[in-house]
Amino acid sequence: MGENLQRMDIVVAEDDDDDFQLISEAFQKSGVVHDIHRARDGEELLHLLEKDKRANGSILKPGLILLDLNMPKKDGIEALRELKADPLLRSIPVVVLTTSKSDEDVYRTYDLGVNSFIQKPISYRKFLELFEVLKEYWFETVRLPPKTI
Repeated sequence: MGENLQRMDIVVAEDDDDDFQLISEAFQKSGVVHDIHRARDGEELLHLLEKDKRANGSILKPGLILLDLNMPKKDGIEALRELKADPLLRSIPVVVLTTSKSDEDVYRTYDLGVNSFIQKPISYRKFLELFEVLKEYWFETVRLPPKTI
């Protein structure tokens, strides 16, 4: 299946440097080599997605957003609400990757249109296993919306 890997931009909205490093390493070790863009909070995430739209009429349309919920300035739920309300951005698949165990967070994020809710693994080995599953599903199995129509 590896030869069917889709090439795409990935945005990781994560304020914790160690978690971002783990995510980057897990992508590399799983064989997923893509352009990874980082946002450290919800405001930065929305700015990153919007900056090209302001500059030249286009937007960064990543194939996937990994979204932490507990971030400064604008948290993940606020950012998700704005992202899914924007007709140009709402088709971007969003996977919540968070430490939250709250049933309310699970319900609210799915209600806002998140595609998956995953609790961050606590061990490095489990993190790598998770990214093997993510790779197989998001990069080898599903067909994602095109960047432009």
